[in-house]
Parts: sequence; C-alpha cells; structure tokens
Amino acid sequence: MPRSDSLSVLPYPTAASRREFLRFAAAAGVWAGLSKFAPAYAQTPHAGHSAPAMPVTSSAGSPASGASVVDLTIDKMDFGIGDRVGQAVTVNGSLPAPLLRFRQGQEIELRVTNRLKERSSIHWHGILLPNDMDGVPGVTFKGIDPGETFVYRFPLKQYGTYWYHSHSGMQEQLGLYGPLVIDPAEPEPFTYAREYVVMLSDWTFSDPMRLLAKLKKQSNFSNLQQRTLGDFFDDVSAKGFKRTWAGRKEWGKMRMDPSDIADLTGTYFNYLLNGRPAETPWTGIFNPGERVRLRFINAAATTHFDVRIPGLKMTIVQADGQHVKPVEVEEFRMGAAETYDVLVEPTERRAYSLFAETTDRSGYALGTLAPREGLTVQIPARRKRPLRTMADMGMADMAAGEPATAKMEMGGKQMGGMSSMSAADHSAIMGGTKPAPPAEAMPGMNQSPHGSNAAPPPSPAAPAAGAHANHGAAPSDNAASALSSSAAPSGHEGVVGMSGGPDGMGAMKNEFGPGNSMTAMSPMSRTHEPGTGLGADGRRVLVYRDLVALDARPMPVPGREIVMNVTGNMERFIWGFDGKKFSEAEPVRLRFGERVRLTFVNHTMMEHPLHLHGMFMELENGVDGVPALKHTVTVKPGEKLSVLLTADARGDWAFHCHLFYHMEAGMFRVFSVS
Repeated sequence: MPRSDSLSVLPYPTAASRREFLRFAAAAGVWAGLSKFAPAYAQTPHAGHSAPAMPVTSSAGSPASGASVVDLTIDKMDFGIGDRVGQAVTVNGSLPAPLLRFRQGQEIELRVTNRLKERSSIHWHGILLPNDMDGVPGVTFKGIDPGETFVYRFPLKQYGTYWYHSHSGMQEQLGLYGPLVIDPAEPEPFTYAREYVVMLSDWTFSDPMRLLAKLKKQSNFSNLQQRTLGDFFDDVSAKGFKRTWAGRKEWGKMRMDPSDIADLTGTYFNYLLNGRPAETPWTGIFNPGERVRLRFINAAATTHFDVRIPGLKMTIVQADGQHVKPVEVEEFRMGAAETYDVLVEPTERRAYSLFAETTDRSGYALGTLAPREGLTVQIPARRKRPLRTMADMGMADMAAGEPATAKMEMGGKQMGGMSSMSAADHSAIMGGTKPAPPAEAMPGMNQSPHGSNAAPPPSPAAPAAGAHANHGAAPSDNAASALSSSAAPSGHEGVVGMSGGPDGMGAMKNEFGPGNSMTAMSPMSRTHEPGTGLGADGRRVLVYRDLVALDARPMPVPGREIVMNVTGNMERFIWGFDGKKFSEAEPVRLRFGERVRLTFVNHTMMEHPLHLHGMFMELENGVDGVPALKHTVTVKPGEKLSVLLTADARGDWAFHCHLFYHMEAGMFRVFSVS
C-alpha cells in the first residue's frame, strides 16, 4: 500500500474576536522567525509533495543487535504566538517534537538526553513495552536528571498511531510531546494516497503549576462564560419565573455551575495544530480525488476537542492505534490523549478547514487541506457554549422538565427544597441555568448516534470478554513526582461504591468523604450519546457505541469485577478515585494473566479521559462484535462505563486521568501485576 507522506498537528487560537484577527499579521511575523524550529511534518508541504516520512535524528550506526537508534535531546527554546514569546520545552529543538516512525516488529533504542535544569522524562503513550521502559518517574524509574542520558529500548509489538510526552512537572503542556507512528507488518484493510499527522494541543504562556495553584484557590477563575443576570431574565421570558427560579436555586445550593465545562479555557490557552496557532494555520496539500489519511492526536494537557471538516465526511478506521470497523461521521469528540485515524476524499479544488473546537467553545485549533498553498479557508461559525444538565450529575431520572427538589447530600451537607433568598440564591440567579428540557428533547440525552430520539439501550450485561494477547499500556504520567507515593486498593470489588439508597425523597449518601462533593444517584451507560453540546444540529457524531474492533481475538469471561468510583470536589479542586487522592490510596493488585472487568462510575460533572499504561482496555459498549481496544477511555459525567482487562504485563503500571491538572491534584493510581 502507499506510504503516507506526513503527519501534522495544528494549534488553534482563543476566542475568535476582532482583536485576534487584527493580530494575525503580527503572529505571521513571529511564526516566520520561529518556523525553523517546527519539525518537518508540521511544515506546509509544497504542492504535490508532503513532509518527509521519518524526520528523526538517527545515530551513525546501529548496535550489534540491529536495533534502530534515535537520539533525542530535551531542551528549552523561545516560542511565540502573536506579540508574545515564551519558553517552550522541546525535543531536538522543535515543537511539537519530531515524528518517530518505525515498523511493527522492530527493536528500537531511544537515547534521551536531558539539557533542562530540572528532571525530565518521556512516556511512550499507548505502547506495549517492558515495565522499566515506560517512563513514569516515581513508578517505573526515577526520571532523567539534568545532563543525564537515559536509554529506552524495547521491541514494537503493535501497529498504529501513538504519541510520546513528558511525565514530569507539566512539561507536556509546554511543548514536550510528539507523534509516534508504527507501520504494520501486514497490509492494512484500507488504502490512501497520502497521509498527515494532525496533532492538537493547548499552549499556555503561564506556568502550569501556578495555574494549578489558582484552580485550588478558585476552581472557576478561568471561566468567563458563566450565566449572567441577563440570561436569567431571558430564561424567565422563555420558561416562566417559577421554573427558572427553581432551577437556578438548585444549582446554587449545590455550589455548581452548569457552564463549568472545562477547568481552564481559551482565556489562558492558545490552541495549536501541529504547533501552529489558527492565525497562521498549517496546510496539508492534496490532489482532488485522492484519499487522504489524517492521524489525529489530542496532545492537550486538559482540553477536549470536537473535530470536523465542513464539507467532508470522515471515515474512522482506527481508534487509539487499533483497527475498527469503518464508521462514517461528520464530527467526533477527542478526549485528551485519544487518537483517531480518519480517511477523507476531497473532490473539490478548494480549501477545507480542519476545525477542532473546544468543548466549552472558548477557542479552537485550525488547519487546512488545500490543493495548493496560499488558499484561504472559511472559519466555521462558532457554536454557543453548552450547559450541564441533571443527567450530567447522574440524575437522569430528574432531568425531565422540573428541577430536582429531592434532598441530596453534597459533600456531607444535606440539600433540601425551597427556602427564602440567601447568598446562594443570588449566586443561583447569576450563575445558574435554565431548567432542563424534557429528556427526549435534551441534546445527547437518550439519542441515537444520528441525533434521532430513541430509548437508551440497556447497559452492557456482563458480556463475554476478550483476552488481548500482546496488548498493553504504558504507565501514566509524572504524577508520582508531584504526589506522595502511598496507596490503598482502588475501589470496592463487585459493587458500586454508593450506599444507603434513597433517603427521604431520593437522597444518596456521599460515602467518599471530603474528596468528593456529589454522588451520582442513577449512573448509566452513555456510550450511545455524543456528549454535552453535540448531537443537536443534525450532524452524524461518533459515539463509543460505534467502535467495534476489526481484528479477531479470544474473549474469555472475566473472573471478577473491580469498581472504581471517579470522584472529585470541584470547589476545592481535589480529584481522585473512591474519594481518595493518590497519596491516600494503595495499588490496585492484579494476578498475572487474570481477567477482570473494570467498572468506572463517574460521580463528577466533568468528562475524564482515563489512561492505563502497559495494557489495553477493551471497551464494553453494548454492541455485538469484538470490543474495541483503547488505551484511554473518556467517561462522561454521571456515567457508568465498563472495560475488560487481561493483566498480561507484569510490574507496576500507572493509571490516571489524562487531564494533567486532575492527575496532579490526585486522580492517579498504580495497577500492580504480579
């Protein structure tokens, strides 16, 4: 089959305002001076060509074993967007890091030298490798000290699109991330004329650790899209005072904000595609009629993206590097750390926009596909930011029309019905939301992937599970370097971690302590839903229920179930599992070769992309066929989601939320296989 040309990632700017566009010229000037630091795959190829397929630095020779050798150097450089210049963490002087491209079955040797003044590391995300090569400080090794060279060496057991990034001190967000492509040993089940990597990220000129400190002081400091008094009066006109007041009051009493979609927004971020902002977008060249493969990688530290190419349908052919049955869609949501390979066939001789909008609609990354350089592209109309509903709090049964009036315990504090106006009431007016519409009318609620109304399919019932020989995941980030390393078993086995049942009019007791602020009363599978803010405009959106593995494999039945409750206290910015931060928990212990079902119950109002190192997870999504393999699964608010796991990799492996701010705040565990 044809060899792909290049892979690329584009950045996107913050809110599309007049001021941003006036700065395009200045941005172009800065980019011209810094473009020499961009790796080859992130450069716009000349017409009829594309960037080199293997832009890496190799040693003059190979060791006696015949391993392919690559030298990588971690350092800092100036990086600018518009009229601002900051310090980036780079690999071989480029941002993003160079594309590493190998072939399945190869033995590789990666010599990583750290020229920073602080400790660093590289984790090979989604790669199945020996435990001591995974690159997680505090879990698999100590990290790479300043001036030191660490040699990673392992065979490549798999094929597909992956990436690599730092697990130390939030260096990933400052630029230490790059694509890793493994060409298959066998022909792929599809063909294409050329390919590009499209790598999305969220750049900040601020110190990420200072942003984390600010989040712990005021978790919504970055959200400039909160509901206002004007919104309150608009809702009164549309819904009436009684329903509007009751809905706002409930949100206010729970100290939760329905507009709180993302921890950090375009206020502090610039969104990049292949290291470039939307003002000076990267362009991938195509000839009309060609089939083009796009390898999308979400390398953002804390951002989910909704990806579309207006005017083109996309066929999903790989998820997290593994083949899936082809699915034609018009849009898909990428959780942080996920990858999707898509095929497109542009037939018109015009420019198409690669548009990756943040889920909170505060910004976007932008790139183009065009038959030649220099063509301008129309930026799609921006969508209004979405709002959370009762269903996102695990109360789908209360989401039909009237707000919840049942008592609940939130963070140990009982919440009742209506009372006279208080400070919380005033806060509710200013920051609340309009009451949820009937469930059948709610975007993403009880809908088919095509947006049509339908009863939610039943949750998957203990299906037979599939063993995955030679599949694993590398240990998680560098949370261990920022969190103390203790541990208690992560979750109660076999039962959902909620106790007490209904209390009075339906309260659920919060048994997870101060590390959790709410309990999902009726968590359910949401694999058929596109997600908050999607599915209402008629576009065909990818949902997890669409993902079915193409490769056959054995499917033994799991011997036990481990339930992990995804918990958090948003007001205090504490995140963890079962109400415990990493410093308070013990490892999840598995026997080598053991087959288990992991059930995640999300008691928070946020999506969490959960990443397991060293082993692939098999997604239980309630459809016939072989479960798709995922190294990262995004669990929606109020969702109960199960995966199957065969413990086929010995050692300690990191497991964490790939929103790095959540990981650093405690949402991290170790899976210990012995």
